[in-house]
Amino acid sequence: MIEIAPSILSADFSNLADEIKKCEKAGVKILHIDIMDGHFVPNITIGPVVVESLRKKTKMILDTHLMITDPEKYIEPFAKAGSDWLTFHIEAVKKPSALIKKIKSLKLKAGISLNPATPVSKLSKYLNELDLVLVMSVNPGFGGQGFIPSALKKISELKKLTKNQNVKISVDGGINFDTISGAVKAGSDIIVAGNSVFRSGLSIAKSIKKLRLRIEKHE
Repeated sequence: MIEIAPSILSADFSNLADEIKKCEKAGVKILHIDIMDGHFVPNITIGPVVVESLRKKTKMILDTHLMITDPEKYIEPFAKAGSDWLTFHIEAVKKPSALIKKIKSLKLKAGISLNPATPVSKLSKYLNELDLVLVMSVNPGFGGQGFIPSALKKISELKKLTKNQNVKISVDGGINFDTISGAVKAGSDIIVAGNSVFRSGLSIAKSIKKLRLRIEKHE
């Protein structure tokens, strides 16, 4: 089953607890949390204290996406805060295997993310160690960007490489009611959606329902 993972980057932070409750009521199982440091990407978002607060408000899987330099330093703080999955960028580390092992030693799922300019070949040798691969379909840093079509080829390539492995393929960036179809056809297991959930002009429940209808047409 393909899952929708709302990205709180697009949520109303003045009313965040209510927004995630609405997601949960709509049947969402995964909440995507973007962590940005103003260094690896040109934006700053939140830290472990906010993840800890979210953990108290929901039973959804907290999919924590570390768009940061030196993710090694922050694995334990985000694990302690209540993250379920931790995904780091291949571009930010020198020894991915060591970091994957550290994440798994804390009983969390481990993921690697690829920027649009980074080829799948960069992480192919780590696939048998991973639980998740996150394909960026925008240049990371800000919400509301347009979908980069070349991400579809990466998703398809990863789908073939992970055919006999228990690795989820997630796509993040520029997903809306139109672009979701291509992401599903290419082989995505998890669709990260920000503006199309929280800023579509519809209610959160109706937005999620509309995205699910698009998925069902192409599953």
